[in-house]
Amino acid sequence: MSAIRRGFVTQLGMGYEEAFEHAESFGLDYVELMMDGAHERTALADEADRVRALADERGLDLVVHLPFRLDIASPFEHVREGSLRELLAAIETAGECGAEKGVIHASTDAWPPAWEHDPLREHLLSSIRDLDAFGREREFELCVENVASEFFPAASFPRLFDETDASMTLDTGHARMNGMDAAAMADFLAEHGDRVGHLHLNDTRMPKDEHLPFGAGTIDFEQVFEPLRDGWTGTLSLEVFTDDRGYIETSVDRLDELL
Repeated sequence: MSAIRRGFVTQLGMGYEEAFEHAESFGLDYVELMMDGAHERTALADEADRVRALADERGLDLVVHLPFRLDIASPFEHVREGSLRELLAAIETAGECGAEKGVIHASTDAWPPAWEHDPLREHLLSSIRDLDAFGREREFELCVENVASEFFPAASFPRLFDETDASMTLDTGHARMNGMDAAAMADFLAEHGDRVGHLHLNDTRMPKDEHLPFGAGTIDFEQVFEPLRDGWTGTLSLEVFTDDRGYIETSVDRLDELL
């Protein structure tokens, strides 16, 4: 699995300088920068050259997690179009920072009793096509993440594969919350691994969004990784809800033991 690159997702309170320092010291390949809060796109735009230079200086690649509270599936036209414009601008800024790919959630905040899912999914897929085309013009890979809900769980992603050219981010904790065990995730990757460009390694002890240090949960990642051992060239992000260096380092060590 030597072609697979490893990184971690930044959490609130961790600046990109600190994240790059940690990633280099842990021997990681990239940082996945959360583009929200202090790192939202207008703030990053003013520092794009510095972000790119610091990553290059430490020999790191850059991935971003695009803002996920923007509703590109909204039934309300102006909300949907405004969210799309903001994400297009975020992709442009991410590219200026040197990012090669970005994660976006397949979700909506539409009020469930009022709206049927199918037209909302059509809005989502249309927006993804626009974002993906914009990204491809900039050599930026859009990776759509499964979210723990009935709106667009991992099991529904074959529809996304059929109707868009976008890649997928498989979030292991979210998949488990929607009923997939390690064997089901491995089967999914065996069948669709060519469209899965990125994984969020979200460990958990139960069907809950815990984001534990890697190895502290009960997901059988050795089984999950099995289909990736023969030529898969995507990226693996440790997504741990902590800014504690020690928990991140332990997660890297446990991941490298499996790889």
